[in-house]
Amino acid sequence: MRINEEIRAAEVRLVSNDNDEQLGIVATKDALRTAHERELDLVEIAPNAKPPVCKLMDYGKYRFEQLKREKEAKKNQRTISLKEVKLRINIEAHDFEVKAKNAEKFLAGRDKVKVTIMFRGREITHPELGIEVCQKMAERLADVATVEKPAKVEGRNMTMILAPK
Repeated sequence: MRINEEIRAAEVRLVSNDNDEQLGIVATKDALRTAHERELDLVEIAPNAKPPVCKLMDYGKYRFEQLKREKEAKKNQRTISLKEVKLRINIEAHDFEVKAKNAEKFLAGRDKVKVTIMFRGREITHPELGIEVCQKMAERLADVATVEKPAKVEGRNMTMILAPK
């Protein structure tokens, strides 16, 4: 945004600060003089218009308000991270429950969960066993999660991504 003497156009469409009243098309020098008389800044708000649109405002106050809005928006924004739960195809029932509870805790915290089934040795020749474990996990967490990416073999691992409901 260009302000005051940075505005290079010969004439501008001037808009008043209070109630956005249009003051018409005036020479840039006259607009600057009006801004100085009112102890305000001349701010170019639409540089691509013909002629450019400029507004009389307190630029410092405007920047402060803008930064305050950006800070508030940033505070309300939450990044969703991806948590991982690693399993094996021959996992015991109790261990499976512990992993499921961890995944449930991650989903309650509004994070996505990547379920990874690790294959060792010749286990990779039976991917249907990995799919069974993934389906079992999806069914166990069906009330708090939806399957975002179904189970897929990637190298020696099988992954599935669950998203919170």
